[in-house]
Amino acid sequence: MLRIIPLGGLGEIGLNCMAFEHSGERMLVDCGLMFPRGNLPGVEIIVPDFSWITADPEELKGVVLTHAHEDHIGALPFLLKRINVPVWGTRFTLGLVRHKLDELGLRADLREIAPRERFKVGESFVVEAVRVTHSVPDGVALIIQSPSGTVVHTGDFKLDGTPIDGRPTDLERLGELGEQGVGLLLSDSTNSEVDGSTRSEQTVAETFTRLFAQAKGRVVITMFASHLHRVQHAMALAARTGRKVSIAGRALERNITIARSLGFLEIPDDLIVPWEALGVIPKQNILILCTGAQAEPRSALSSMLKPDAHQLAIEPGDTVILSSRTIPGNEPLVTSMIDRLLARGANVIYPAIEPGIHVSGHAAKDEQRRMVETVKPRAFTPIHGELHHLHRHLANARDFGIPENRLHLLTDGDVLGLNESGIATLGRVPVGQLPTRRDADGWVPPDALDERRILAEGGLVLVVVVLQVGTHKLLSGPHVWGQGLANDEQAFLPLAGEEARRSLNAISSALLGDDAFVRDTLIQAVRRTFKQLSGRKPPVMPLVVKL
Repeated sequence: MLRIIPLGGLGEIGLNCMAFEHSGERMLVDCGLMFPRGNLPGVEIIVPDFSWITADPEELKGVVLTHAHEDHIGALPFLLKRINVPVWGTRFTLGLVRHKLDELGLRADLREIAPRERFKVGESFVVEAVRVTHSVPDGVALIIQSPSGTVVHTGDFKLDGTPIDGRPTDLERLGELGEQGVGLLLSDSTNSEVDGSTRSEQTVAETFTRLFAQAKGRVVITMFASHLHRVQHAMALAARTGRKVSIAGRALERNITIARSLGFLEIPDDLIVPWEALGVIPKQNILILCTGAQAEPRSALSSMLKPDAHQLAIEPGDTVILSSRTIPGNEPLVTSMIDRLLARGANVIYPAIEPGIHVSGHAAKDEQRRMVETVKPRAFTPIHGELHHLHRHLANARDFGIPENRLHLLTDGDVLGLNESGIATLGRVPVGQLPTRRDADGWVPPDALDERRILAEGGLVLVVVVLQVGTHKLLSGPHVWGQGLANDEQAFLPLAGEEARRSLNAISSALLGDDAFVRDTLIQAVRRTFKQLSGRKPPVMPLVVKL
């Protein structure tokens, strides 16, 4: 029996990682991360909990990647540090993976694949890549064949009839497979709540052409660093209209360099100039491509709003185009950034007032219907999305004509079994989400996150006392310092120190020799003072030094 187990991506946007298991062998499709939302201090990314995979490392025969977005490849280093297995992907996808691994000093067995190419993963899986259109180059769907049946995994896709790179989704190959018989379709649900069809990327090209003609000064376009189709038509438009291009943002520079080296971007050598040269170029002849459409504090666009931004500083007369959707939860930050850009005198264009500056890379309802009608699966499972996306896609599939008993909803950890007799859910495996930093090997446990939230909300009070070894005599202190306290709370520190001294003087010399008791006494004294004066009890860190 073929078992299909999502380790991430079914119940959240991001974290995409799905295991396929047959005859004691496992294969992962994608290995993505998720960016934190909510109050997670010090957390840069979230990766899947791979403990179920690493418990039996010899069973994992490889990882197959659908495309190069971080939510599909970003957790790969965390897995490869624990299990060194082959990784299959298309040329551009592996180009970004290779760079990511090189930065971390990791080596991996990277195996390039091409659309309509078949390859084996272990002895149980034969996989074929099928070209799909998405918002990053070289994306593929996967045909996964096993002794128990055939599965189509769409990856992220849209059905753009006029893609920028001229490579539409290969519906012909998927249709051929549909005639042969597909046991299960796993299909992208991100835009399942959107009626109609997703607009073509050509819409953005046409909108950019109109906006460039209207711009009297510099044009600044901010976008996701992976949106290289959009980079291509922005570059081509700049060349046609006599604008030189400067690139701001490390991730964008990296992706453009890799894409050019692999033949995915065609850019004249003299088109790109360093930002230092912008001062001698007429403003109407400048295009700046940058990251930061989500108002990330350390992004290029945020830096361009700082007083020391030099030639890249936003100026009156600039046309700033925010060419991306706002990620849910980022709305206040993005709105604030738009206001700051307007205050600088820039003409700010964003999707709410000019929808044509951004289109999605995901299929809407009509395209999802066409995928189902092309593949003709015996069973259907929605993937990639939060729970409301999955439920809507399941309802859509019911409307598309798939019988109720062939619709299967999965969330992270659920096990779906497929064989010649049919398909059924089989229980669960342990899954989880691990918050961490990009350069870390470990995770931030829940209690540490709780401590960070407390510190972020209320600051910290440090109390130090110095005792004499043997006699336990108080030599110095308590000395009290505060970090992250309000101005009025800083004034409470001497009073807290006095209360701590009184409390220590009230206990015996024997108890002064008990470090744990002394620390607890200091904590209670300081927190009691703050409670009386402010109604709040901040975290207290006591330090007992013996000389």
